[in-house]
Amino acid sequence: MDGKENEKMRATNLTLLTDLYELTMMQGYFKNPTDQIVVFDAFYRKNPCDGGYAISCGLSDVIDYIKNLHFSYDDIQYLKSLNIFDEDFLDYLAGFHFTGDIWGIPEGTVIFPREPMLKVIAPIEQAQLIETAVLNMLNHQSLIATKAARVCYAAKGDGVMEFGLRRAQGPDAGIYGARAAVIAGCVGTSNVLTGKMFDVPILGTHAHSWIMSFPSEYEAFKAYSKIYPNACTLLVDTYDVLESGVPNAIRVFKEMREEGIKLTKYGIRIDSGDLAYLSKKAYQMLSEAGFPDAIISASSDLDEYLITDLKAQGAKINSWGVGTNLITAKDNPAFGGVYKLAAIKDNETGEFIPKIKVSENTEKVTNPGNKKIVRIYDKETGKIRADLICLEEETFSEDEDMIIFDPIETWKKTKLRAGTFTLREIMVQVFSKGECIYNDTASTMEIRERCLREQDTMWDETRRLVNPHQMYVDLSDKLFKIKSDLLEQMSMEQLK
Repeated sequence: MDGKENEKMRATNLTLLTDLYELTMMQGYFKNPTDQIVVFDAFYRKNPCDGGYAISCGLSDVIDYIKNLHFSYDDIQYLKSLNIFDEDFLDYLAGFHFTGDIWGIPEGTVIFPREPMLKVIAPIEQAQLIETAVLNMLNHQSLIATKAARVCYAAKGDGVMEFGLRRAQGPDAGIYGARAAVIAGCVGTSNVLTGKMFDVPILGTHAHSWIMSFPSEYEAFKAYSKIYPNACTLLVDTYDVLESGVPNAIRVFKEMREEGIKLTKYGIRIDSGDLAYLSKKAYQMLSEAGFPDAIISASSDLDEYLITDLKAQGAKINSWGVGTNLITAKDNPAFGGVYKLAAIKDNETGEFIPKIKVSENTEKVTNPGNKKIVRIYDKETGKIRADLICLEEETFSEDEDMIIFDPIETWKKTKLRAGTFTLREIMVQVFSKGECIYNDTASTMEIRERCLREQDTMWDETRRLVNPHQMYVDLSDKLFKIKSDLLEQMSMEQLK
């Protein structure tokens, strides 16, 4: 493979990161101009891992993509070579740039099914083009952030390290997946490039091969401690954890102490075997030797369920290295986000005409209109009571009673007394007329702090790993009526 081919594999211009039908539809709109301004919503229908929530992530990538959206000369030449696009359409693409508006939910925010993660208001051909790339970025990164949040919740305050690069589905999944994992709560990653790109902590110890390359396990540990006295975590399961690994680690720790080295970040890592049993025995041995504060780290195909089980068994592990099952979200490898048309602007009145997609599957019936999300918090606890999807022009007051209801099981109603709740719109405008106006300068680690605060706004019943309480995502009365009327209208037309 020559250098030019390799450069193409790592393309930075992502304009052609799209499905072919987005471009063929664009040409169709170009050939049949309507000047339609439309609303598209990107949302998901079901929480990953049968959980009670998700974590929004990927907006930063979407912003960079939209900022750099253009068709290069090479792009145009490639599309021309396909012999399916006309010259006048290719000329249009050569001068293409995004001119629409975009609203999004900031990264690290807790989100729930059916509410827009991203709202695009733009000429229909522009809104259509960006569908695939937007979903690619939001779906993957939100999935990994959600999985990481679950793993960190299971760890109950212990540090969780993201160790998944070698098992990720390609470089981008490893890089941006690691960033998403850190945003959701991981204390760091083994991925050095992610560390460089996003200024997040990079962490790691050594491999079994390090031990095996020395004449003895003790000599390997000793050499490592000489090089990294202030970050000395020793992998103790190459030969025998309790008969060899831990005793040799203790020997090295004693020698370090005798040499006047202050033991701060030090401990052992176990990568195989019965982690509960081995960690308890190792802790006993370390404590009896005078090292009760040594870190006991574990890896070996961990996920939130195994960590929970190990905690229940009294495992003496206080640091977790989680790789494959996190970076691939192994038990739920796809987020399932979709991108649906919700409204078309009337060019004469300037009003948005709601549009709805109907399906025999109730969960696939879309919510029409130009919408926003109002989050309702319990004033006393700061916990989320519900999310209300409503029309953009609607307003609500904390000083008036609110009645909210389930849009599917409509008999389920809740009355919120004035003064007992607070309201917050959770979408922010990101682009206005093609220009980025979202000035979030937060670093990845600052977004992580935001995400941890967000997770604290959920009730434990919603965060539990198995059979969680599903947070209420309701529709305003006005939006519910519009949706009901459209469904009734569609039903009557089918009967004609």
